[in-house]
Amino acid sequence: MERMPIILDTDPGIDDAVAIAAALFAPQLDLKLMTTVAGNVSVEKTTRNALALMEFWQSDTPVAKGAATPLVRKLRDAAYVHGESGMEGYAFVEHARRPLAEPAFEAIYQRLQASDEPVTLVTIGPLTNIALLLTQYPDCKDKISRLVMMGGSAGRGNFTPNAEFNIAIDPEAAARVFESGLDIVMCGLDVTNTALLSPEYLQQLPGLNKTGRMLHALFSHYRSGSMATGLRMHDLCAIAFLVKPELFRVQNCFVAVETHGEYTAGTTVVDLEGRYAREPNARVALGLDVAGFQAWVAEVLALAP
Repeated sequence: MERMPIILDTDPGIDDAVAIAAALFAPQLDLKLMTTVAGNVSVEKTTRNALALMEFWQSDTPVAKGAATPLVRKLRDAAYVHGESGMEGYAFVEHARRPLAEPAFEAIYQRLQASDEPVTLVTIGPLTNIALLLTQYPDCKDKISRLVMMGGSAGRGNFTPNAEFNIAIDPEAAARVFESGLDIVMCGLDVTNTALLSPEYLQQLPGLNKTGRMLHALFSHYRSGSMATGLRMHDLCAIAFLVKPELFRVQNCFVAVETHGEYTAGTTVVDLEGRYAREPNARVALGLDVAGFQAWVAEVLALAP
């Protein structure tokens, strides 16, 4: 099987941990690099969490530490959802792993340049690192196959009334990415709010494998849904799109990111009806085959140790 080379930019984060598992163990994917960014918690904590996960799975995927703050704004995190550490609920072992010496945007550029084929960027946190990459190395776009993101919404938000968290934390970075001309796939709240793991499946996780036991412990501290009603797997949708794009209903749209509004900053303005008469700059996921998604999740997590 020919594997898709990907670079994953993340802010672990409990649902990030599930997405990272899928990126590592889905046989269709080849995870070349993982980069961290401030978002769910500080970049020191997201980097520590990423390294802890690599130690847990004994993966040799390198980790590069990224931006500590948004481009121009103060950081607002989501510790209220993920716990103060970002991954409350499981005691990861001590280890000696360290991130790469170079910052995330530099590490991404080096991997892109070294690749014999274009690489897919997958972002499941704020887009600060990618905006820095595009600013410092605009020539890198030819090496990027596409960018598949978890972020945004064609409707309501989950951080402000209109804005989704990953975009709202750094709207200026998101605007730069959407204006870049990259081939963008946006998996936003329109699909991720429906991407539930059922209570029945969650109960089975401890008996699945070591990964299942770890995730079950984390899920017990995750506040996007509940163990009794089901948990939303926002970030996992971006990985699912790579492997199972047929599960998603998508529409080509022009997407703009509001950066100036007092109440609307971070809103993704998704022109579903073409009212701005602008060329589409993203494929926006608007529907998800939930049963198919749940079946794929069960399949890929069963491949983990």
